[in-house]
Amino acid sequence: MDDEDVANRKVSFRKCLEHLSGAGKAIGVLTSGGDAQGMNAAVRAVVRMGIYVGAKVYFIYEGYQGMVDGGRNIVEASWESVSSILQVGGTIIGSARCKAFRTREGRLRAAHNLVQRGITNLCVIGGDGSLTGANIFRKEWSGLLEELAQNGEIDKEQVQKHSYLNVVGMVGSIDNDFCGTDMTIGTDSALHRIIEVVDAIMTTAQSHQRTFVLEVMGRHCGYLALVSALACGADWVFLPESPPEEGWQENMCIKLSENRARKKRLNIIIVAEGAIDTQNKPITSEQIKELVVKQLGYDTRVTILGHVQRGGTPSAFDRILASRMGVEAVVALLQATPETPACVVSLSGNQAVRLPLVECVQMTQDVQRAMDERRFKDAVRLRGRSFESNLNTYKRLAIKLPDDQIVKSNCNVAIINVGAPAAGMNAAVRSAVRVGIADGHKMLAIYDGFEGFAKGQIKEIGWGDVGGWTGQGGSILGTKRTLPGKSLEDIAAQMRKHSINALLIVGGFEAYLGLLELSAARDKYEELCVPMVMVPATVSNNVPGSDFSIGADTALNTITDTCDRIKQSASGTKRRVFIIETMGGYCGYLANMGGLAAGADAAYIFEEPFDIRDLQFQESPLKTVLSERISPLRHMDPNHCEDD
Repeated sequence: MDDEDVANRKVSFRKCLEHLSGAGKAIGVLTSGGDAQGMNAAVRAVVRMGIYVGAKVYFIYEGYQGMVDGGRNIVEASWESVSSILQVGGTIIGSARCKAFRTREGRLRAAHNLVQRGITNLCVIGGDGSLTGANIFRKEWSGLLEELAQNGEIDKEQVQKHSYLNVVGMVGSIDNDFCGTDMTIGTDSALHRIIEVVDAIMTTAQSHQRTFVLEVMGRHCGYLALVSALACGADWVFLPESPPEEGWQENMCIKLSENRARKKRLNIIIVAEGAIDTQNKPITSEQIKELVVKQLGYDTRVTILGHVQRGGTPSAFDRILASRMGVEAVVALLQATPETPACVVSLSGNQAVRLPLVECVQMTQDVQRAMDERRFKDAVRLRGRSFESNLNTYKRLAIKLPDDQIVKSNCNVAIINVGAPAAGMNAAVRSAVRVGIADGHKMLAIYDGFEGFAKGQIKEIGWGDVGGWTGQGGSILGTKRTLPGKSLEDIAAQMRKHSINALLIVGGFEAYLGLLELSAARDKYEELCVPMVMVPATVSNNVPGSDFSIGADTALNTITDTCDRIKQSASGTKRRVFIIETMGGYCGYLANMGGLAAGADAAYIFEEPFDIRDLQFQESPLKTVLSERISPLRHMDPNHCEDD
């Protein structure tokens, strides 16, 4: 999606909100199936967006069971009832398995309970089973109402007034096992839990030269195992969609011993709980441990993470994702007609989109069918481009061919970090170095930015040199904000001396400006007439042309964690306002998204100039809020807002 499409989408969304009215309509929101971090953010968004457009919104407690039981399980929600739940894990309205809803009798009771409250719009947050149940309910709705009328439980007027049911789903699942969306609510938070554990395990594993086998959730989907293995640089990963080839036992042991030979003091093996071999037989953590101990004699331990992955506070990404999806879900419900099929709100790239629920559920079931029939390539393809791309990337970065099998390209590629350090810079360098070596290039590391480039601080960097870089913050190569303009002649000389055929710049806005200066100097210096590519890496997320920069997500999580601590420490304090200043320079991304993730009362950013009148306008709502609740308020404020 290009910039013009994004701009048009924003304009159309604003126009849509101007004409959107929920007057006289009622929306029910429920969570069903396994809980996932971020569900509360989705509930909050549905409630507040619904109230914003004038609709009534009802909590349906305990999922479908609460809908069947009715009574106190269906309660009207208010704006304040969802305050301070963004940072809470799980779901405040509960979730339960419901056998009764699987029967027509149970669905008849559920329909009666909804009609009594005028609810004809249903927002379901759950997995594919929960969403499938909602779609069956929608299809049977008119028939259920006719039966209720025949039984004398409702009158004909109610049948006509509530003649159809609109259903919109949001997928809450830490496994990211639903086809049609790039990410499901809860997945990012679960990945955070896994990486936190891996980082903790690595220190003890290094101390004792141990091998750790880490089992993560994913009975039918290996997304958590795959992405956590990619993020931590695991030596081996086992997935249900992509079982290891025959003879994997020997290949894995060879890989582990080769890594130890490169003076690596630990091995990390990640196993999805549903891992299988090519014959669909389970591969367990204990089997892997016994194999490593027997074949290699390594001190090996098994760690099973279990429900710790499902618990805890949601990440900034999950809070923002769930909030955006919740808003889109309400818009979809209010725009629906009797002919509108049930849809699921999904993430495509960086946009919330609506997809037909039935098609997505069918595709999800097709993945399991492909695995059952041992069509594993089809299973990987059906998981989507993101899964397939992650799997291919992991294989390229984890497995190095022998040097005599790599065709040399006679191309020297240099890598440099420019600008302020950003979390993830080292992972980007590691990835580039290993992909370059796998393609036969000679990889050169430039230290200390353009200053080091001009001084000749350049040396070859190998596959093993970047081992363990993924989890380290800052910039191991060193980075400075200095631009190349005053050192172009020296930089050109160094490119000539080292026969540099391509340049990769990892950095922020200074890297962007530096690339422009190098490009502009090509007419004067022939050495600069080589391919040059920039990878955006800045906490400010202010590089043109990119939705996300490396480091911005980590910075957002830091802001969100800080706000959570402030809210906790000040929970017993009344009439107190907290003003939080974020980084960002002349870009309000961190302040804006941090405000959304933390539930700030206001966010002031550089792109939208404000003055004392805006603060005065905000004063009245603040007084109202302060008089009604005991909690801190947060005003997100970037560090380069208008001086006046």
